[in-house]
Amino acid sequence: MIKVGILGDIGSGKSFVAKQFGYPIFNADEEVSDIYNNDKHCYKKIKKKFPKFIKSKSLKKDELGNLIKANKRNLKKISDIVHPIVRKRMHVFFKKNSGRKMVVLDIPLLVENKLYDKNFYLIFVQSKKNEIDKRLKKRPFYDKRIINSLRKSQKSLNYKKKISNYVIKNNFKLQSLKKSIKIIKKKILDERNSS
Repeated sequence: MIKVGILGDIGSGKSFVAKQFGYPIFNADEEVSDIYNNDKHCYKKIKKKFPKFIKSKSLKKDELGNLIKANKRNLKKISDIVHPIVRKRMHVFFKKNSGRKMVVLDIPLLVENKLYDKNFYLIFVQSKKNEIDKRLKKRPFYDKRIINSLRKSQKSLNYKKKISNYVIKNNFKLQSLKKSIKIIKKKILDERNSS
């Protein structure tokens, strides 16, 4: 099984790029959202740690946002509770798709949490900062301080680009982006088939 990890800035279009590969995707943001809504064990742990902030019956984005804004170190405390659950789910995903030729990992902290190894193909999605900011502002729950805290918790974009096997320039023009992805997918499959 070929494992492809998608790297890039928040709002650079990683999830869109992941979908274009046409293979099973492990989307960490979707998994985290599901954990917040449905994992009672995780909810109890976070509520116990931050009783002042968590008032709802499940973990709500605005409450977690207030928690991060109150103290940026809280982001790491939340991550320490949530990421082991994400990691377990990722291993279940690998087992479930063990017969597939390729899987794609859309995980913002793939590098930071050392969820990849030398057998992975890493693809960096490069976008212009002003384009990214324009897109982020359209998101519900957009908050510049939270975005900055999330960015600070990640390795630099230069580092991620340097360790990547391929770079995709995302100018948010659909046809050229799809063409770039098709070329890279073919290169990865050809390289793996010839080895």
